[in-house]
Amino acid sequence: MSAGEPGGRYGEAVFRPEQAGEGERIDFGALAYDDITMARLRALGAGPGWSCLDVGAGTGTVSGRLLDEAGVASVLAVDRDVRFLRERPGLEVLRADVTGPDFAAGRRFRLVHARFVLMHLPERERVIAALAERVEPGGVLVLSDAVDLTSGLEPGTPYTAAMRAMWQGLRETIGTDVSWVPSYPRLLRRAGLVPVAAEMHVPPLEPGSPLSRFWADTWERSRAAMTGTGLVDDAAVDAAVRYLDSEECAALSAGMLTAWGWKPAGAAPR
Repeated sequence: MSAGEPGGRYGEAVFRPEQAGEGERIDFGALAYDDITMARLRALGAGPGWSCLDVGAGTGTVSGRLLDEAGVASVLAVDRDVRFLRERPGLEVLRADVTGPDFAAGRRFRLVHARFVLMHLPERERVIAALAERVEPGGVLVLSDAVDLTSGLEPGTPYTAAMRAMWQGLRETIGTDVSWVPSYPRLLRRAGLVPVAAEMHVPPLEPGSPLSRFWADTWERSRAAMTGTGLVDDAAVDAAVRYLDSEECAALSAGMLTAWGWKPAGAAPR
């Protein structure tokens, strides 16, 4: 490994699923973002008769809501670690690596969905093309990832210091890179999908909210990566956690950009 190269992967170097409380951290994120995700998926038509692929399914909240609320026919929930997922009628669980060459080979879905996955992966454009191949003609690929809204114009606060250290630390440790996320519409179009569109959602940071607890837990689990940047020390991380839970907190969370693109109805599988 040369200097500056990531030394691990999500779930290995940081955010290990076997670490106590990791499932709860994921669920805090789900509480903050699931409603907007489901609103978009249903607006795109997800409903009875649809077959769905949920990539990086985590604790399965989106997969379950697709079945229970949208009434889709089936969901294949995929993750590299499936300890938080349980099969049930309509829900199939697959332990697999989305970057692998045989990922879901030969299978096509009306909806392919991935949220907070590609931002942590190398060869992102190749993975987008591979996911587009899993979409059946007339189906839709929906991708969501984080967009950093912490600008250099903001005054320094415990929150901005922690967020900057987190993004840099995760990039150096596991290769997380959100700088390319605004390119989603162009990348979906390059993958042969048309039409494409995108939107952004920024949930509020409020003391004690699921989102604030998500960021506090995320910083705790990435503390070594954050302090390793030299931008913050342990005291600064502790101050940021306290800041999130105080009335002094005045900040924007990272946004969630969601982009989608349709597979032309006459497209032949490659």
